[in-house]
Amino acid sequence: MSIEYAIIVERFAERHFINGFSRKYKGAWDITWKGILEQFSGFDELFKTSIAETIAHDQNVKICKVEFRVYGTQESRHGSGNRCIVAVHKDTNKVCVLLVYGKTDLSGHNETLEWKKLIAENYPEYKEYCK
Repeated sequence: MSIEYAIIVERFAERHFINGFSRKYKGAWDITWKGILEQFSGFDELFKTSIAETIAHDQNVKICKVEFRVYGTQESRHGSGNRCIVAVHKDTNKVCVLLVYGKTDLSGHNETLEWKKLIAENYPEYKEYCK
């Protein structure tokens, strides 16, 4: 039996890169985003694939990176460079979408350091996971 998670899209994630994906890909983004959210509602299933990777965790929270591709593009999930960073709360069965980005959205040379910095600066409750 798999757990059904509630999905919370954080304001920071929506204001920054999600709106950019929406403008860039228009209708294809709506289909993509609906599919991503649907996958997140059964998040544990993603760990059976190579799509999701746990970056940091404690007993109740996992910070995960999830690859995705935009509907209708020819790129693979991995090759597209598109990622979601989420916090999976096992104790409350919720997935918080913290960041959605493409590799070109981050300015530095080290993608992981860049998104960890964004998470630490904008989500004090997850700062400890970004060390």
